[in-house]
Amino acid sequence: MNKRREKGQSHSTRPARPQPPPWLTFSPEEVEQIIVELAKKGYGPSMIGVILRDQFGIPLVKPILGKKLSRVLEEHGLAPEIPEDLMNLIRKAVNLRRHLEEHPKDLHAKKGLLDLESKIRRLVKYYKRVGKLPPDWEYDPERAKLLVAGGR
Repeated sequence: MNKRREKGQSHSTRPARPQPPPWLTFSPEEVEQIIVELAKKGYGPSMIGVILRDQFGIPLVKPILGKKLSRVLEEHGLAPEIPEDLMNLIRKAVNLRRHLEEHPKDLHAKKGLLDLESKIRRLVKYYKRVGKLPPDWEYDPERAKLLVAGGR
């Protein structure tokens, strides 16, 4: 997906075993309850995963519950209406447009905005295909400003 940069493999490695770690003292019901409580406090799926890892010592939710964290949120009606990765890209595009209003001759930023918005459109096409977004949903930069302002 990233056409500019081909080098670099820096990332954390996932736990090797597909079963829950032996040090885990939480039952699946308790883990699910913690996820729901954190979502009700306003945390997004990524932040919930980080909190579970850092504060509760839960490396992955799927081996414990047998389903992904986002599926748990969907079952309890707490999943965000726009997927988190798409929302982050939209937020980035809004900030880049704001930058270009102040600095209209920044050609590198214009190219970055074009690349970013094409990535948004590709992701929207995928989410429509899998059913996470309604078929009539479209990315509109003006509406995105309102969406980002309302989400903060």
